[in-house]
Amino acid sequence: MTFRRIEQIVTGSRAVDGAGVRLLRVIGSENVKVFDPFLMLDAFDSSDPDDYTKGFPWHPHRGIETVTWIANGNIEHGDSLGNRGTIRDGGCQWMTAGSGIIHQEMPMAAKRMLGLQLWINLPAKDKMTAPKYRDLKADMIPVIEKDGVRVAVIAGKFRETIGAMHCDYVDATVLDISIEAGCSIDVPVSEKDTVFAYIIDGDISFDEDRGEGDSTKVRFYERRRAVLLSEGDTVVMTASKAKDARCVLFSGTPLRESVAWGGPIVMNTQEELDLAFRELEENTFIKHG
Repeated sequence: MTFRRIEQIVTGSRAVDGAGVRLLRVIGSENVKVFDPFLMLDAFDSSDPDDYTKGFPWHPHRGIETVTWIANGNIEHGDSLGNRGTIRDGGCQWMTAGSGIIHQEMPMAAKRMLGLQLWINLPAKDKMTAPKYRDLKADMIPVIEKDGVRVAVIAGKFRETIGAMHCDYVDATVLDISIEAGCSIDVPVSEKDTVFAYIIDGDISFDEDRGEGDSTKVRFYERRRAVLLSEGDTVVMTASKAKDARCVLFSGTPLRESVAWGGPIVMNTQEELDLAFRELEENTFIKHG
């Protein structure tokens, strides 16, 4: 096994998006190259409905996939394909914007709203593919529990378990991992993939020593951090002995393509970006649906 080591720690910055949603923008345009094919990660964690209930009214996307995962809370959504529904505790909305889609996401008041939205870049050859939508309910997502660790396989696979989502355009894995205090997990990954973890709760070490040797050399990282890892075929994670931990692990094959990014639209050239915004003005943006 080749263990992955920490390359970079990203704490992100507070942001306001949509109609006034307060969130943590963990990764964004400044991280495009090192997190390729992942473009953006927004995290939301609040017990105050005023932070999020204004939501994300109707807005366009093109050239990307958006992955909205909810640990706690409910988000009502709709799109120009006619899809309507609610993302509930443990569920995920996986949307391929492709050639163009208009949608909205409206969080409902809850005791705690906890979740993530990830943007995945589409390859140049697939930028204008027909939009698709997948509603992954919690009971559709396989879960493995063993030795103090729980893994919900949202996309890709974990060892021999195939996830709820099969990715058509970018080979991506998304794992919701809960680790009891003092327990560890080894996660096999593709050696050359971009791999990072976002820590939701607790403290996690990515040290292969697992704290079994000199504990002063093992460093634990707190929640609300993205941990970008080096190349290798295995990720080791250990929760501190003080409390349970939870993270979402992302793995994806880099595209290594040019990126032209303007708000909700991500293309490969400025000319493609200009065309998309011109089509929005001319009401010719939607190609399917």
